[in-house]
Amino acid sequence: MTAPRLEIDLRKIHHNTRSLVERLRERGIGVTGVTKATLGSSEVACAMLQAGANRLGDSRIENIEAMRRAGVDAPMSLIRSPMVSQVERVVAQADTSFNAEPEVVRRLSAAAQAAGRVHGVVLMVELGDLREGLMPGDLESAVQDTLRLPNIVLEGIGSNLACRSGVKPDARNMAELSGLANSIERTFGVRLETVSGGNSGNLGWALGESGPGRVNDLRLGEAILLGCEPLQRQPVAGLCPDAITLIAEVIETKLKPSLPWGDRGQSAFGAGAADLDRGPVVQSIVALGHQDTDPLGLGLPQGFTMLGASGDHLIISSRNRQLAVGEEVAFQLNYSALVRAMTSPFVARVIKGDDGLMR
Repeated sequence: MTAPRLEIDLRKIHHNTRSLVERLRERGIGVTGVTKATLGSSEVACAMLQAGANRLGDSRIENIEAMRRAGVDAPMSLIRSPMVSQVERVVAQADTSFNAEPEVVRRLSAAAQAAGRVHGVVLMVELGDLREGLMPGDLESAVQDTLRLPNIVLEGIGSNLACRSGVKPDARNMAELSGLANSIERTFGVRLETVSGGNSGNLGWALGESGPGRVNDLRLGEAILLGCEPLQRQPVAGLCPDAITLIAEVIETKLKPSLPWGDRGQSAFGAGAADLDRGPVVQSIVALGHQDTDPLGLGLPQGFTMLGASGDHLIISSRNRQLAVGEEVAFQLNYSALVRAMTSPFVARVIKGDDGLMR
């Protein structure tokens, strides 16, 4: 089998989704399954939907279009603000989009009119992480503008935390989101169907002691795909952490000194090797590098350490075991490593566990 490759176990993705759906349902929160890290994989999308996800979310219209072409018939949200250059494609394929720019919403309205379609809008609110979102004081004006537009339905409001600055979702900022939802409904006499609290970083809050308030949706990708939460990268109890693994092949094994020699400058990616003399070590080179993944985001097999990486080489070592040329090594991934590996044209994707899962 070709290497490097990502092995995607649909049964484990189904298990992780089902577990989170059931736990959050008890709190009155639905799950949007986020497919962006898998480039809109229709297999992953179907596994999420079969496990109880209410809808799918992706940040790229290209991925949504790919899922539509593959026959995925489910509500889909574009969870990044649409580009003006893509509004026609957005209203054609996405049921809903997340927005923070009134001008973009106006362009969506015009595109929806031209296409004879109705498009749902979720207005994003900034709650401290300083990525996307209207400042809370500007929300009322944006709602007013949105409600006036033809072929646009204000579906709800949402927020995003933990992605840019690592700000934690907590009782305070989630209560602020709930308060904004209540205020909008009172002021404009509307009902917001969706109050989307955030992403996998919200799980600690959502499954904690405080009530969810008005939040009734979370957009979950990392927790489903990798079985962990992104704030501390800790496993979520009951979830499979190995639903996706990266397999790579050993291309060299040699006994070499642990210290380089000769005059030295920067390495290919800026940093040089650590100056730690451990004597001769057996180092193995795996055919994997920065062009394929984020080496610092890889979890090595037990007993192995990473000695370094370049564009196409990953150097690892173990005092207890010597790898043979041609042998395969399985790595676990964090989110950064997963996204880069999934995007690399040099990393194959192999679907496992799809027997018994209906497409």
